[in-house]
Amino acid sequence: MSNNEEIVQLKFITTSDIHGAIFQYDFIEDEVTSSSLAQIFTYITEQRQNPNQEIILLDNGDILQGQPLVFYSNLFYEKNRDFQHICAQVMNYMQYDAAAIGNHDIEAGHDVYDGLKDDFDFPWLAANAICKKTDEPYFEPYTIINRKGVKIAILGLITPAIPMWLPESKWEGIEFEDMIITARKWVEHIKEVEKPDLLVGLFHAGIDYTYNRQTADTYKNENASILVAQNVPGFDIIFAGHDHQENNLQIENVEGEKVIILNPKSLANFVSLVSVEMKYNQENGRYEKYDIIGLNLQMNFCETNSEFKKKFEKQVNTVKKYVSENIGFFNRSISSRESLFADTGFVDLIHRIQLEHTKADISFAAPLSFDSVIKKGEVYVRDMFKLYKFDNLLYIVRLTGEEIKKYLEFSYGLWFNRMRSINDTLLNFKHNFKGELVMAEKYYNFSSAAGINYSVYLKKPYGQKIEIHSMANGQAFDEKKIYNVVLNSYRGNGGGGHLIEGSKIPHAELHKRILWKSEKDVRTIIMDWIKKTNTVTPSALGQWRAVPKSWWHRGRLISIKVLFNNKKS
Repeated sequence: MSNNEEIVQLKFITTSDIHGAIFQYDFIEDEVTSSSLAQIFTYITEQRQNPNQEIILLDNGDILQGQPLVFYSNLFYEKNRDFQHICAQVMNYMQYDAAAIGNHDIEAGHDVYDGLKDDFDFPWLAANAICKKTDEPYFEPYTIINRKGVKIAILGLITPAIPMWLPESKWEGIEFEDMIITARKWVEHIKEVEKPDLLVGLFHAGIDYTYNRQTADTYKNENASILVAQNVPGFDIIFAGHDHQENNLQIENVEGEKVIILNPKSLANFVSLVSVEMKYNQENGRYEKYDIIGLNLQMNFCETNSEFKKKFEKQVNTVKKYVSENIGFFNRSISSRESLFADTGFVDLIHRIQLEHTKADISFAAPLSFDSVIKKGEVYVRDMFKLYKFDNLLYIVRLTGEEIKKYLEFSYGLWFNRMRSINDTLLNFKHNFKGELVMAEKYYNFSSAAGINYSVYLKKPYGQKIEIHSMANGQAFDEKKIYNVVLNSYRGNGGGGHLIEGSKIPHAELHKRILWKSEKDVRTIIMDWIKKTNTVTPSALGQWRAVPKSWWHRGRLISIKVLFNNKKS
């Protein structure tokens, strides 16, 4: 007779894309939130008290970016390794069993993630992040967890598109391999060497493999979670992430086996739960999967865990003080919402600072917040996270006038619909797989220009939408001339496709176009500029317009109704 239990009940609890939502407080908006890790920990604590189930707690990446809390921790941890990073403190306290690293975790830079890799009490996984020196995974490829005799293998993968988004300094010495190829290699190894009873995929990659104009055959597809599930037999469960979507799917792989795929959205709104009943087979001496159920559970019903809150109260108060520092005064309010439709003071403030800081000829910038307002009056550090959401650097790149025009054609081709009547939407919309009307492109790819005067023709097709009239100073714009253009590192590395697909510059050639890179991130550059200027009057530069104006006005109103549920803008 075996000493193994006849039935073992496993429960996987997975978080993903927390983006600094650790406490039930938004340091940017200065308000209580409805979701946080502090609430999830309440649920986890309750579940661990049930003696009839074994809890496996996982995270699927992108926790090191989003809220000032983690920005502050990254900043001081990078300078002083003796400083305790808030994510290591919290995640160790919560007793995570494993995590996958995300692209925004890589964005924090080597000094941060190399240190956290050691400071975490659990393995940080990414089988397809390969160390160039050793040709072995830079992070742990997988981990084995044992629960009452059940052997569980967790294989981690990261979206391989990171070199398209981040400066090489952030991922120097690492190569990101294709997810499908990597999964095949490691599943074979895990089956042969480890012989697990259950195989789980922890993938910081999304569900929609057609995103960003890709296909199922695209090498190094950004969002290949379903493609791995379909084409690499062996997985019982796959947890997806990265795309901030909430999904609960069951697909059939090439061998006809069912695979559950879950994605718990972002910002601790949901956890993905999978309950697995494992039965012991006396004949072969193995545990076998008998019943498996997956669901995404919303967490806003949970109260913040009081012990959790008390333990980290000092850290919260320190960051509250940091974001409450006054840095200047705005003479008028600005909103990112209107930047989805027109030339506005929100984006043009970024343009103005980029041009003044770098003395470039032309600036490219985008609205990085979907619906944020910085009100007239005193401006604080917290407001800068509304104005500039991501931790990008600045680049100056050399582009011809023709490449600049093609860049804008690409941007507005993604951004504005080709209107065939005055009753069409202004923005490009599509139906997602649920049948919902959504923006066809992410708003942070709505890149406009400053330093030139141009028009966007709403009735015309892609390739004919943009007419550049002149430089902003009245001088002629020459498509054959080379200009110095300032843009962020995400765009300068090929993010969004503007330079590669739009301007037709091969990705391998982009680094040759870079004249200069900033040492500081863009948000810090903006903060320094506002501190120096003190009183700022943010206003639209008036350097681009959409025509005909009547069609723009009508299409804007229709688009607002779709996006903002009939709220006024």
